[in-house]
Amino acid sequence: MTPAVSSAYYMALWAIFAILVIWLVQWFIASSSKARYPGAIPGKLPPEISHESFVFRAHRTFMNSLENLPILLSTAFLAIFVGVSPFWTGVLLWVYALARLGHMILYYKIATEKNPSPRTFFFMIGFLANIGLLLMCGLTLL
Repeated sequence: MTPAVSSAYYMALWAIFAILVIWLVQWFIASSSKARYPGAIPGKLPPEISHESFVFRAHRTFMNSLENLPILLSTAFLAIFVGVSPFWTGVLLWVYALARLGHMILYYKIATEKNPSPRTFFFMIGFLANIGLLLMCGLTLL
């Protein structure tokens, strides 16, 4: 990436960095909490646990990010490659990063099987930020 591109997308690149750090933290928390669970089996979640268990919620938080990050990162790099507005790329990626952080915190704190749950609000903010950025990619390509 040329210095001009990296400086133009400075805010977006820092948002991508933050998203990756959040993802790494989620992986660590999910892995370490599961490893401390009595009778833990590598690669297998105990079938008796659900939302009342922090191990379950940490695992689901990480898996939810794992499910959502491929499209987000693809969209982010497509936006940079096709030249979507650096300002809006950065804004939407920071909205996504903060929404994922909010989703993570609420998933860790609130043990509920209610749907929608409070974390759904933050999930939808991140989802809409991703859709918005993808639409901007499409419009830029036209």
